Amino acid sequence: MSNTAPILLREADPARTLPANVEAEAAFLGAVLIDNRILEEMTCPLAAEHFFAAVHGRVFSRIAALIDRKAIVTPVTLKPYFETDDGLKELGGTAYLARLTADGQGLLAPRELAQQIYDLALLRELITVGRTLVEQAMDTSESVSPLAQIEAAESSLYAVAEGAQTGSEAQSFATATRASLEMIEKALLSGGHISGKTTGLTSVNEKIGGLHESDLIILAGRPGMGKTSLVTNIAFNAADRLRRDLADGITVKDSVGAAVAFFSLEMSADQLATRILAEQSGISSEALRMGRISREDFQQLSFASQRLAELPLFIDDTPALTIGALRARARRLKRRHDIGLIVVDYLQLLQGTGRTDNRVNEISEISRGLKTLAKELSVPVIALSQLSRAVEQREDKRPMLSDLRESGSIEQDADMVWFVFREDYYVQSREPKRPVDGDESKIHEEHAAWAAAMERVYGLAELIVAKQRHGSTGKVRLRFEARITRFSDLAPEELGNSAYGDD
Repeated sequence: MSNTAPILLREADPARTLPANVEAEAAFLGAVLIDNRILEEMTCPLAAEHFFAAVHGRVFSRIAALIDRKAIVTPVTLKPYFETDDGLKELGGTAYLARLTADGQGLLAPRELAQQIYDLALLRELITVGRTLVEQAMDTSESVSPLAQIEAAESSLYAVAEGAQTGSEAQSFATATRASLEMIEKALLSGGHISGKTTGLTSVNEKIGGLHESDLIILAGRPGMGKTSLVTNIAFNAADRLRRDLADGITVKDSVGAAVAFFSLEMSADQLATRILAEQSGISSEALRMGRISREDFQQLSFASQRLAELPLFIDDTPALTIGALRARARRLKRRHDIGLIVVDYLQLLQGTGRTDNRVNEISEISRGLKTLAKELSVPVIALSQLSRAVEQREDKRPMLSDLRESGSIEQDADMVWFVFREDYYVQSREPKRPVDGDESKIHEEHAAWAAAMERVYGLAELIVAKQRHGSTGKVRLRFEARITRFSDLAPEELGNSAYGDD
């Protein structure tokens, strides 16, 4: 085979210095032409573009296509497809196909040859990314954004890495079963109801089994329902559980807690921190913002902040992020801090790549990007979403899947869809005129009826699980303390007496 190498290199003259082994390519193709079964037994995702010599890529592509049609491929059956191939003519025409099988050396180690061809192709991709990065960095025009270039370079590097990672073989059922048993064992050791990351709310954990790796969870609700409060509570609970588990000597792998990346496109980092401080100190967030606190309150606040100093919760409040930039930042946080949960507040504030003027298509791209991110990093992603105003036109204000705003792909891409619903929000807005001395008794009756209705639902909330791939749908009843923006489990006696019916 060595006598053909100079000719092959001449075909690839422009990229002469790139890492390649054209002899290995020729030997591998010769082995496949001798024994077609080699292609079925490959352990790496070799494709035509991974061959350095373009003619070798075309030969490989044709071999793969014929084998896919269950044809037997030999130099003779390949010949009609390459009689007019100019690249092959430079190597001696179709006679070169027969020369590939002449010595059969590739049969000694076809898997190793395929892996080397693939590895060298990855190195060439890395060189291309590096050269592009250097060329772009040399551009000093005013329109250039260095941060955007860094994010683009990161995305390119991860695209190369993704190509390498997708080369894993299909798992045997035994391997899949072991992974499943590990998940079940984790649920058993956690008390029988969590196989993923904890939400910190027992009733929610029991309904969904925790937040599962690679899941996209959409949390939606109308304004004022408390969806940001709920997701902030969950983010804090997961991060705090990991902090406590690590202090108790439990490893990250065995913990049901998680380091959290919180992408807040609407609220600033200090506003989110104020919410968490209010929840943990028991002081209303309004009082904190206005500074209406006593010295005792401030001391309580100081103690709470000390407890939270080691919290593995990372807040990124960069506005107007694109889905590509968010994915690049999430990968960075995964690499640096091993995050186990990602929160996005909220989906409609993200931007697409700008390739489409259609907002529905853009939202579809964003939801697919979030699902891809969840799978790529093997972490649950919770994304908040808006609901359409159609909810307000109905007598029953409970949301439905059809209320998800702007795109059906949100529902399609999500593994779980949750809705937050608080009836007291709507009852409060219907307060009649307050009675005063001398008012007619009818006004007193109307206000008394409203007050009774308000007392019945005040502080109660529903988390409606409208879609769940892993289990049943239904609703979970919770308590919401608006003063400190905290959701919590209902006490057993409250579950029996609450205004909300059973699942």
